[in-house]
Amino acid sequence: MDSKLRILPLGGLGEIGKNMTVIEYQDEILIIDAGVMFPENDMLGIDLIIPDFKYLMDKLDNVLGILVTHGHEDHVGALPHLMEYLSAPIYATPLTAGLIEVKLRQTVRERVDIVEIQAGETLYIGSFKIEPFHVAHSIPDCVGFGITTPVGLIVHTGDYKFDHTPADGWPPDFAKLAEFSERGVLCLLADSTNADRPGWTPSEMVVAEAFDDLFRKAEGRIIVATFASLISRIQQVADMAQKYGRKLAITGRSMRENTKMASRLGYLTIPDDLLIDVSLTANLPDSQVVIMATGSQGEPSAVMGRLASGRHNRFRIHAGDTIVFSAHPIPGNEELVFRTINRLYQRGANVLYERIANVHVSGHASQEEMKLLINLIRPKFLVPIHGELRHLKQHAELARQLGIAPENIAVVENGTPLELDENNLTICPRLPGGYVFVDGAAVGDTGWSIVRDREKLAENGFFIVVVATNGRGDLLGQPEFISQGLANMDDEELREGAEETIARVLRQHADNPDGLAGKLESALSRYLYDEMRKRPFIKAILK
Repeated sequence: MDSKLRILPLGGLGEIGKNMTVIEYQDEILIIDAGVMFPENDMLGIDLIIPDFKYLMDKLDNVLGILVTHGHEDHVGALPHLMEYLSAPIYATPLTAGLIEVKLRQTVRERVDIVEIQAGETLYIGSFKIEPFHVAHSIPDCVGFGITTPVGLIVHTGDYKFDHTPADGWPPDFAKLAEFSERGVLCLLADSTNADRPGWTPSEMVVAEAFDDLFRKAEGRIIVATFASLISRIQQVADMAQKYGRKLAITGRSMRENTKMASRLGYLTIPDDLLIDVSLTANLPDSQVVIMATGSQGEPSAVMGRLASGRHNRFRIHAGDTIVFSAHPIPGNEELVFRTINRLYQRGANVLYERIANVHVSGHASQEEMKLLINLIRPKFLVPIHGELRHLKQHAELARQLGIAPENIAVVENGTPLELDENNLTICPRLPGGYVFVDGAAVGDTGWSIVRDREKLAENGFFIVVVATNGRGDLLGQPEFISQGLANMDDEELREGAEETIARVLRQHADNPDGLAGKLESALSRYLYDEMRKRPFIKAILK
């Protein structure tokens, strides 16, 4: 390690979300991003998934800082958990710093040192020279990082696309990318999210045009659902509301907090007389109201989820409302999103979403932009990041088409260290680790076995039997049955059969009662499957 740079991805490679990368040289460590991933449909009861950062736990004093590319949850959501252990400063652009402050204020008791940085400046942190450069994405104030290390220059793109007409009017810094190329880039770590999409990603201006058309034609209320951190979308909706004489209400605590912060920092310009409380929308004609809300991912507890089920305590869906889902469903959330959309249709709303209207565009580069980046940078080594394995593989194939040698491309997943010197890139054995589940107040305590138990309970219900025995193979009274999620358990014949099964097992093992509860559970499992074709979660309790 003395002369090698180590790059260790702890999240975001082989999956969409929980992006986190460790850069290590000798005893100095930088971290880039610390995000969350949303649970998939089979992860019952899990709130969030964070990176497994056990690797850092005996190196905490070596961490010099955390560099943050932008303020989306999949890049900052794990900071409250990480900062319980770290005291290193967080480096972020002003808007990103504001979003982080809002998040940490709610969770972290100790004061965290957040250092505001600007695209175009130069920082020196330990042996590293850090140059944040502006990139266009779906949120303002995004940066990638050029990091000059003792072994050479590496470039981390963060999330990016080459948008010449972004919503905030600040296009990517092509000149900086060209400058990096002139110096010689040892390694490029580049976003792979849209590696399977040909062509170019549409500009954010496409959304502005679609919103203009929508506001001009809509006769009822307009309700726009998006991410709470999508500041540029809030500005676009505010501009349209002002243009077409509507009042704007923002609902959802996280979106309200972010709006206040972004307005204070100057990233949002919303006239005071345009904003109203959501409770006041009932006093206005529907044609004069636009509401921005959270819940674009179909979360049952967010605003859109509660509106779809009729559980919102401050307003209801009106027939004739136009509801816009201005966000792409996160992989694994599609079922929730479309279920919410269907319920909104049932309540009389007209619903627009990405597949049928230009109300959202991706914030990630498509294939032609990825090729342009590689040709601009011309790195010696390429590490595809941010994407499922299929995206990483496709990104690698694009690079091969552009002349980068296959042995100079490292397609790896989370936990696989890479070691770099001036001439070589070595893929090291993968470190142990996996998902860390956030389950209510528990972080890392819930494992796959508990999740699988929940899945079994959800699919088959549970069956508990309390058995009193004299210890000589005889039942004392009748067993007590407790069940949930099982049909036909009131059936007399079924209960009698279960009692006979229990009595038979007690007799068979009267002389050897060791493990009797497990033997009862196995026998009841076989019996219930024969009778019901179900395998409920079974628990036998002996008294």
